Amino acid sequence: MFVLVEMTDTVRIPPWQFERQLNESIAEELNKKLANKVVYNVGLCICLYDITKLEDSYIFPGDGASHTKVHFRYVVFHPFLDEILIGEIKSCSQDGVHVSIGFFDDIVIPPESLQQPAKFDEAEQVWVWEYETEEGAHDLYMDIGEEIRFRVVDETFVDTSPTGPSSAEASTSSATEEVQKKEAPYTLVGSISEPGLGLLSWWTNS
Repeated sequence: MFVLVEMTDTVRIPPWQFERQLNESIAEELNKKLANKVVYNVGLCICLYDITKLEDSYIFPGDGASHTKVHFRYVVFHPFLDEILIGEIKSCSQDGVHVSIGFFDDIVIPPESLQQPAKFDEAEQVWVWEYETEEGAHDLYMDIGEEIRFRVVDETFVDTSPTGPSSAEASTSSATEEVQKKEAPYTLVGSISEPGLGLLSWWTNS
């Protein structure tokens, strides 16, 4: 679920922090810049693990701050494909079941990846597994707030960094722009279409 990623960055330390230890100031600046941010094709940054190398610091003309090239390792949330995770159902829609694991909410289990046969209950706004038994079908509801075990089957990174205006963008509608703004930079796709996956309450021993 969590990995250590080696990174390199140039960190600017303002003059009023010169009285502090350089490592402390750099660690604080790196966490300000990266913590709780998604790095494209890397994952969701959590916190600094350690600093492996500090290169020489420079002060440029017209700027009293020091600039230091830093090599460091960062703790990143990036589950590998086929990893099993446990989360909580945040909401349900026609698009599938939306899951949260507390610090990360952009997880969706599409309808085709649910336990089958499944149906969407419009009145309750939840997905239902129509579990077949010898006595007939039993409806097992995927209620909001329930814990769910799922397998990671895909991931999507979207480059949400700002881009300059273009003629194509000028012609797009405001509604399209709003959709683009809300697009998540990192999304996980899950599946519960196997025995043992799904709500934890389904598989508890009586």
